[in-house]
Amino acid sequence: MADGAAARPGSGAGEGPSGNPLPLSVRLLGAGVRGARTVAEAAGVERAVQSAAEEAMVAAVESEAVERALVRVLQGPLVEEAAHGALQSDAVKRALVEALDSEMVDEVWRRMLASEEAQRLVERIAEAPELRAAISAQSVGFVEDIGHTIGNTTRRLDGVVERVARRVAFRPRRSEPTERAGAVTRGLAFGLDALLVNLAFSGLAAIAALIASFFSGSGEGLSGFALALGTVAWLALGGLYLVAFWSLAGQTPGMRFFGVRLGVAGRGLPLRYSLRRLLGLVLAALPLGLGFLGVLFDERRRGWQDRLAGVDVLYEARGPAPAPWSSFDAESVGASRPETPKAPGARGLRPQHVAGPPLRG
Repeated sequence: MADGAAARPGSGAGEGPSGNPLPLSVRLLGAGVRGARTVAEAAGVERAVQSAAEEAMVAAVESEAVERALVRVLQGPLVEEAAHGALQSDAVKRALVEALDSEMVDEVWRRMLASEEAQRLVERIAEAPELRAAISAQSVGFVEDIGHTIGNTTRRLDGVVERVARRVAFRPRRSEPTERAGAVTRGLAFGLDALLVNLAFSGLAAIAALIASFFSGSGEGLSGFALALGTVAWLALGGLYLVAFWSLAGQTPGMRFFGVRLGVAGRGLPLRYSLRRLLGLVLAALPLGLGFLGVLFDERRRGWQDRLAGVDVLYEARGPAPAPWSSFDAESVGASRPETPKAPGARGLRPQHVAGPPLRG
């Protein structure tokens, strides 16, 4: 009060706000306070008090009680509501859009994409087995879809051609539909296999001719001996091709494309029966193809080669191929979704009708 009174113009140290002189007790108390303040500033007591108060506040903030209180506040609904309200705010949306459109973000992206870490990440993704499996599955699936479409058409043609042939030969029509492959499908599958064999043989023959011309130094045409040798090599390559795929997979690539396979219980036809079937194929072709007529007139659609090997040629069950990730264990990937049951007859499952009659010894 003394200071305030002194600050007023025209008032003395011992006068009040109204200009009246202050009581003696009040003037003595004011003088004591000013003296105590002067002494405290000189002795550093005021700074010590401020430092002690500061330390007390820091200790209070760093205490476990304050930490628990902050955790409760952060985990409570208030922070979530505040964040949700901020995200719904138009001002925050505009600020975020402006920040994303700024040159600083573009510069950050340019530097990040040009960094060595980003290049290593791209290389790691490109080399990932999951990506390769997905690309391979898509490519194989595309080819199989084409084969499914063509195979469905050839299956209908099998029945049409068989009905026409039976009518021309005055043979009774088939009473029931069959799952055994007909003449059109089998003929196209064999033609595709022959094309693959010719392509492989052409490549090998070109390499052999290049090597021969390099050592002989002559560019003359093929001699009769070379032509005969090439014919034998072509027949040997074709026989090896058929026997290998019959024995290892039970179907050739041409048969797989058109959706037919040998009706064997195991994965492939035993080697001795594959050789028998190859011999029967030659015997059926020698009398101008008469040995293949059984595919049209026999109830089991078997030619001489099938009878000699004791095996049927069956249509392969059509079904959508499962995705590469459908076989993952749910626990290994941290998912809890139930396992999707596979469709009956899907690829990868052996059809129930595949196991044909027992092989004859």
